[in-house]
Amino acid sequence: MSQTLDALTAEIGKCQLCAERFAATATAHRPRPVTWLHDGAPILIAGQAPGNRVYKEGKPFFDASGDRLRDWMGVSADQFYDRDLLSVLPMAFCFPGYDAKGSDLPPPPICRNTWHDQIRTVLGQPKLTLLVGGYAQKYFLGATAKAGVTATVAAWRDHAPRVFPLPHPSWRNTAWLKKNPWFMQEVLPALRLHVQEILND
Repeated sequence: MSQTLDALTAEIGKCQLCAERFAATATAHRPRPVTWLHDGAPILIAGQAPGNRVYKEGKPFFDASGDRLRDWMGVSADQFYDRDLLSVLPMAFCFPGYDAKGSDLPPPPICRNTWHDQIRTVLGQPKLTLLVGGYAQKYFLGATAKAGVTATVAAWRDHAPRVFPLPHPSWRNTAWLKKNPWFMQEVLPALRLHVQEILND
């Protein structure tokens, strides 16, 4: 890890930009940025934001969504948490909290706007970037993102093999997976093949 990324990671870890915002949520929690970055990692996962369990554990995708994502990739937990192999760049480093109905709040744009340009410059160009969910897809793909996650993921061949747009692996998307069997049949075999190529390189 370069000194530049070391310094950035340390600065992010002390970030309090959203303290008042989080205090006003239903969870009334404090900022706890979760970082998992390495400038030599060939795989980059761009996600949404840490969930409540990840917030408590301080480890990205340390939940059921992470289990499903690892299955999609065809990797073990040990491989997934190998910093030499994989970095995680969420659209917000902190758990955004829940609203009054218990639903996840969206990642605050201030996090992305403050940190991401610097981080992406240091990380360079990974061999594979997974864009997990609509927020990451809109940010990374810009004008080439389709209208909605389903259309963007369906156009995965436009970006593969270096970039794969994916739905969020949350249990809430189980119905989506059943409604769109092509994802399991077409996208995942291609994704797993490319991940294995990187692992074997």
